[in-house]
Amino acid sequence: MSAASRLRQWQGVARTRAVADTVLIGLPWALAAAVAGWRWQGTTAAMIGVAVVAAVATLIALRRGRAFGPAWLIARLDARLEMEDSSDLLLADPAHLNPLQRLQLARVRQRLDGVDVRDLRPGWSRRWLIASATIGVLVIGALLAWPSAPPAAVTLAPSDERLPVVAGVPRLVAQHLRVIPPAYTEQPVRDEATLDTRAPQGTRLQWTLRFAPQPEAAELVFHQGRRIALVRSGEDWTAATLLDQSVLYRVVPAGAPVHPAPRLHRIDAIADRPPQITVLAPDRGLSLLTPGQRNWPLSFEARDDYGIAARARLRVTLAQGSGENIRFREQILPVTGKGGAGARRFDIALDLAALGFATGDDLIAQLEVADNRQPGPQFARSPGLILRWPSDLGNETSGLEGMVKKVLPAYFRSQRQIILDAEALQKEKRRLAADRFLARSDAIGVDQRILRLRYGQFLGEEAEGGPRPPPTNDAEDAHTESADADAAHREGDGHDHAAAPPAGDAAAPAMGREQDVLAEFGHTHDHAEAATLLDPDTRATLKQALDQMWQSELHLRQGRPDQALPFAYKALGFIKEVQQATRIYLARVGPELPPIDESRRLGGKREGLARRELSLAPMTGANAVPAAAWKALEETPGGQGAAAVDLDALQRWLHDNEARVADPLSLFAAIDAVRGDPACRDCRQRLRGLLWSVQARPPAQVRRRAADAAGDRYLDALRREAGQ
Repeated sequence: MSAASRLRQWQGVARTRAVADTVLIGLPWALAAAVAGWRWQGTTAAMIGVAVVAAVATLIALRRGRAFGPAWLIARLDARLEMEDSSDLLLADPAHLNPLQRLQLARVRQRLDGVDVRDLRPGWSRRWLIASATIGVLVIGALLAWPSAPPAAVTLAPSDERLPVVAGVPRLVAQHLRVIPPAYTEQPVRDEATLDTRAPQGTRLQWTLRFAPQPEAAELVFHQGRRIALVRSGEDWTAATLLDQSVLYRVVPAGAPVHPAPRLHRIDAIADRPPQITVLAPDRGLSLLTPGQRNWPLSFEARDDYGIAARARLRVTLAQGSGENIRFREQILPVTGKGGAGARRFDIALDLAALGFATGDDLIAQLEVADNRQPGPQFARSPGLILRWPSDLGNETSGLEGMVKKVLPAYFRSQRQIILDAEALQKEKRRLAADRFLARSDAIGVDQRILRLRYGQFLGEEAEGGPRPPPTNDAEDAHTESADADAAHREGDGHDHAAAPPAGDAAAPAMGREQDVLAEFGHTHDHAEAATLLDPDTRATLKQALDQMWQSELHLRQGRPDQALPFAYKALGFIKEVQQATRIYLARVGPELPPIDESRRLGGKREGLARRELSLAPMTGANAVPAAAWKALEETPGGQGAAAVDLDALQRWLHDNEARVADPLSLFAAIDAVRGDPACRDCRQRLRGLLWSVQARPPAQVRRRAADAAGDRYLDALRREAGQ
């Protein structure tokens, strides 16, 4: 190891000793800060105190470490007699030394091997370590022995139970409810004089209750069946829980009578809503790039009931290519909002050149924000905004009748597969027999022909083959040659035709009629739908593709795929140009409705008509329980019928279908009120009204027509006619 490397190593050892010394000195102070924070403010304050002491100790350690540099090391070495105050030569450049200095440097290097690194390390700060440990222990002991602050005095409010006073029966006489919202809501702690309240979800609730006379035990009974035991502390009883959902509960002391039961109390849990994002700019979802535009300005506003995080993410997706060759590239950009926690604004300017935005591309941007809910923030994503750089499509055809539809036939994408098959066959030519190679090449040529015929449908091209000769008046020719001619015609022209009718058929075409000759021996091409499907420029490009397909098919059928590939490539290029147009023009035609049969109108015949009156069917399934309870709660003289209501079944149904009820707690309270006093008319009517709102809506039916004077006269006339 060289002298310079050894010196750097010794400096590192000295700095490590200094850092360890500083950490040991600051450790008792960190423990004291943690105990102080825990005693006065809780766990969070303890962690903050430890972090502050650790930061201070780190700064002191870094400052002490800088003191152990080359100057300190040279001084430590010069303190040794064998170094002869020449340690500074170890750090000098030998090229700049005179012969005497170089001789002395060689001697110092030899003596450096005998130096032990342990002799150069700085010693421990023993006095500081002892003093720090002693003071830390004393401070921690004092903090632990310091009497805790007495709890804040709780002022109890009179109870609102309104129960009759019975000697020896415990009842609630005073109450207090403390509401401690979650820290992220930044809402203050509040005290309630009543046991009913509204609080954010996740709030800590603390009850302080007082009974007279004192019961042996007491508990809070919730509507879901959960129970929380109250703990006695002197004259008061306390309990605490976290509010996860809206609840109904009652305070039940041991020894209290079942009837009348204590009243129900309600606590509504306010759910934390997810953030809401509003797009301020641009004012539309799809924007087109303007000439000279280099940046894309975006502006969003995010709102939340308890606060939005200052940092958000902008998801940017770049779509490049067209047709089947589309590539997507996604980036996540961090953005910072401005404004208060409740409403923040995010203004972004995207550099289009840095994102690689080019002609024909689409740029999609979405903002993702999070709120401050703990634990687990809620996320929201804005609608996607699109910036499009339109490609130069040239001069578009004008004056076309019809409408434009952005669609492309799916079989405009098969030429690529023919090229791949031909290339694969050419590579296997040496390994295949001649007849096998020719058969496979011919099969690819057949596929090329099928594809060419499909494209030809859009141009009205004629199929292969020649027309049949015109007929004569000679009946014998018609009889003897009809079968052979039909077979030859169907085999030669490539179309699927039906067999020719016999000569004696009444529907056979006659000699001399133009329409019959065209229908029998000609072919109708260039249909209205096909002729107007493509604009003239696209038709011309597709015609060039068909010409290249023809040449490709010719060589493939002859077993020469290598000569067919250049034509297939050119055909694929022309098809790609057709895909770039991406417009299809459809003819504007009216609907073809069937003619109306006038003979069946206003006939008055009623044969075959049956009565379609439907009988009322009883309600079945899960909806039968509230329907039966609603029917049983119908008002009767003297309140009779209340005992027939199956409240247990209704409560079980409500437990199972709580999500479909708008206000389940009100319905629970109404059921409990009827259970406590079955003869209470107002309680029964209130429950019946709530049950009506949860009934399943019947399916839509045809309303019966209301009768009027004219309708009565019409019905009387029909009855008289039927009587005659």
